[in-house]
Amino acid sequence: MTVVPLRTPVDVSGPVQHLGQLVSVDADGLFEVHTEDGATWHCRRAASCLLQPQPGDTVLLSGPDYRRVYLLAVIEQADASVSRIDAPGDLRLAAPAGAISIESAADLRLHSAATLAMQGAQWTLDAQQAQCDVREMRYAGQALDATVGRMRLVGQVFESVAERVMQIARNALRFVDGVDQVRVGHLDLRAQETAIVHGKHVVITGKELMKVDAGQIHMG
Repeated sequence: MTVVPLRTPVDVSGPVQHLGQLVSVDADGLFEVHTEDGATWHCRRAASCLLQPQPGDTVLLSGPDYRRVYLLAVIEQADASVSRIDAPGDLRLAAPAGAISIESAADLRLHSAATLAMQGAQWTLDAQQAQCDVREMRYAGQALDATVGRMRLVGQVFESVAERVMQIARNALRFVDGVDQVRVGHLDLRAQETAIVHGKHVVITGKELMKVDAGQIHMG
């Protein structure tokens, strides 16, 4: 690693350690740092410095000699209200013998430009409000239980395929603007009190048998 100090160090062969202020970062990832002795250094960030340095931060420069100096750490942030953990490649947090917790006093956001994968024997989401915006989603599991106060689904096409469907409700209301069709092997409609079928034109046909049975039958 080659650094370019404007002022030549007194001992070019010895170790280097300076405190300075980060001025800028160029397109190649080189940090320009002004140290307390008035020198200007151009160096790269050490791999151990995961906190992304920002202009104005007080940083620590260190290395075995003046040709191999790295931005080792951010000592003090110019703006401590915003911090960013940055890695040039893949980043993995692992706790082989323990647990990992991510806590936030405000909002917590997960963003992925590609695929967002969540894996685990059991996972829990506990929040006052959550929003999921996914262009395409597939769910596969053995069981799904949901308890909600109100549920609303809005879409262009809704399809469901199941071996058995059971719905239990105190009241049910359905509006269909177009055609409502039912194709079944056997149809059993029962009402404990009143059953009403009304339309401008009502057609009831039976291929082999039609039976109408009641205590009273009124026609006309």
